[in-house]
Amino acid sequence: MSDWPDHFTRDMSCAPAEWQRLLQRALAGHDWVAQGDAQVRIALAGGALTLHWAPGPARQIALLRLPTLHLHFAFDGVPPAERQAFMRHLDLHTHRGGG
Repeated sequence: MSDWPDHFTRDMSCAPAEWQRLLQRALAGHDWVAQGDAQVRIALAGGALTLHWAPGPARQIALLRLPTLHLHFAFDGVPPAERQAFMRHLDLHTHRGGG
């Protein structure tokens, strides 16, 4: 996506513990604070991103069951170019193998 809106949701196929490990690596070098077990606030140029998550229903493909997380992104005062740069960075750190 080239233009990230101020608020949006996305689903990710991973368990909460795995997400937190991925997120910590992705946030290295950023000022951020955990706000409970399922929310972080990240300082970005000109504003902040509040990101929270909750487990979703497992996806099942034949005998394979994959956990899911519902992620909600809320940018506040972050210019579009900064939103795009941060999301590109986050995606690079959270996308895993595949075809």
